[in-house]
Amino acid sequence: MAEVFPPTGNLARNILCFARLLRHAGLPVGTARVLDALRAVRIVGLSSQQDFYSCLFCLFVSRGEQRALFDQAFHLFWRNPRIMERMMSALLPRLDLNQPPQSDPLSRRLGEALPGNHDNRDRQRQDDERELDASFTFSSRELLRDKDFEQMSRAELDEAQRLIARMTLNLRRVATRRFVSASDGHRVDLRRTLRDSLRFPQSIALRQRKPSRRTPPLVVLCDISGSMARYSRMFLHFLHALGNQPLRLQAFVFATRLTNITRSLRHKDPDLALAEVTGAVKDWDGGTRIGTCLEEFNRRWSRRVLGQGAITLLISDGLDREGSADLAQQMERLAKSSRRLVWLNPLLRYEGFEPRARGVKAMLPHVDEFRSIHNLSSLEQLTRALSGL
Repeated sequence: MAEVFPPTGNLARNILCFARLLRHAGLPVGTARVLDALRAVRIVGLSSQQDFYSCLFCLFVSRGEQRALFDQAFHLFWRNPRIMERMMSALLPRLDLNQPPQSDPLSRRLGEALPGNHDNRDRQRQDDERELDASFTFSSRELLRDKDFEQMSRAELDEAQRLIARMTLNLRRVATRRFVSASDGHRVDLRRTLRDSLRFPQSIALRQRKPSRRTPPLVVLCDISGSMARYSRMFLHFLHALGNQPLRLQAFVFATRLTNITRSLRHKDPDLALAEVTGAVKDWDGGTRIGTCLEEFNRRWSRRVLGQGAITLLISDGLDREGSADLAQQMERLAKSSRRLVWLNPLLRYEGFEPRARGVKAMLPHVDEFRSIHNLSSLEQLTRALSGL
């Protein structure tokens, strides 16, 4: 035991710094995974570099597209000279005036996460704030609209959050069962007609009425499991922007349990709101129990928040690790309680997406609309669809 972890704790400290580098680069590496990595390395030992790599890879990588970023970070952090030269050549500016500089987005994210590059980002942000003649050039915001949240750098994520904060949602007003007096109504208001006939018996005018219209409530169920980390955080910024608008919004997040975050999103400051959400949620970046969480929502909250023709947004990739047998039943109940059930799935960004997972097959037949949610353009399309444009 002492041979693996010396008294100075350099190896444990280095693993902690490596996890911090991955987290800054965009991988969902939490405290629980770091503690598991320390225990696993203690068991596996340091006899083989491949075993050490495989140990950290199994604990810090949860999705296939994260492998390239992890490989770059691992070889860079643990001092591989060849990868170091390749990374430095990708990070240093090129002096070729004929072609614009291009670099791997994973390498750029890793370079921004390295210590010492914060001053460079501040200097670059100051340079971007200078007024330049942008005639006959492509707007950076136009390029940012179609870029995947998973491939954005830190600066691009900050800009995307500022653009999300400006989005507005004007839900279509729907007809209710109540009626109001109206001159262009299509039904006779018998009560008002009889009342007026007592005041003016010489002439009886038929009074009209029509159904009243009001904005329906908006209920959001957001998956915050490890596979949805980057997309759920950006959508929470979108929910915060909606929470400051005159909407009847009810927001819930779930991974292994269900949490109501409606009150936390009422803060004007998005940083304070998301900090309170993070403190209230105990299962962030955990597993996924969609069936169990939907059962709890239908049992405890559906009658409270799904009245008056509520529109329900379900944000999830549909990958249920529990494999709940009653997932289809809970989805059917949720669909019947909602005026419209919209499923937002980031996996739809892939052209070859097919509903092969058991959870996706159980959920898909009960949704009214199936949309992708992976960039700013998809968020804008969602607001336009909900607004009836």
